[in-house]
Amino acid sequence: MTKRNTAQRRHAILAYVNAEGEVSVETLAQRFDFSEVTIRKDLATLEKSGLLLRRHGGAVPLPVELLDGTLKVSAAKRAIAAAAAQRLPEHSRIIIDSGTTTSAMIPELDGKTGLVVMTNSLAVANALHALEREPILLMTGGTWDPHSESFQGQVAEAVLRRYDFDQLFIGADGIDLERGTTTFNELLGLSRVMAEVAREVVVLVEADKIGRRIPNLELPWGSIDTLITDHRLEPAQRQAIEAHAVEVVTVTVDESESRR
Repeated sequence: MTKRNTAQRRHAILAYVNAEGEVSVETLAQRFDFSEVTIRKDLATLEKSGLLLRRHGGAVPLPVELLDGTLKVSAAKRAIAAAAAQRLPEHSRIIIDSGTTTSAMIPELDGKTGLVVMTNSLAVANALHALEREPILLMTGGTWDPHSESFQGQVAEAVLRRYDFDQLFIGADGIDLERGTTTFNELLGLSRVMAEVAREVVVLVEADKIGRRIPNLELPWGSIDTLITDHRLEPAQRQAIEAHAVEVVTVTVDESESRR
């Protein structure tokens, strides 16, 4: 195959990922009639060029907020994070998982006293350390996963099992209305242990992710207590989630702040 044909295929893959929002390696291999090994090489090249982001088992478009070189948090994420922080009593022991929505909680914690926070994310740890009223910080340790930018593995799971927590705050790549939270990440063990050692599991997710049926089930509905999302949640979706005995909290988003 010529370099020209390779470039054309990669251009087509990028266009398809951007159009679909999230695509698995298997789907791309079937669509473009190439081996999964070749598709993974294509995705690696496209990610290295700064054109998309790889996830375990697939790829997602490069977020618009990253295109100008700065990380911005959407108004919906900020509103969801603020609502999550409001549910947090002082002197709580909590887990904050890696992710942009969970990370948006950090500024909201500055007025809280007596917090103990466990995280597997260096970004979350650094943000907590920068707070004027810094909580007691615990790190899981473990094996660094560059795709999720967090620590994973058996060491991290063993550390978590030595503690108990009041709440876990965790995001999701998608919400399957029948099964629970879904993700591209194939490293699922730590998320499930986090849920096991917390008395309340709170999922933070924007409404546009609800209904996404990504292959990897992360947390089943039976492990989730509360879901916080934005006002774009459809009534039928809310009813389906509440049917699993999950409390649903919706926040109103000021659209004028979406580009702040």
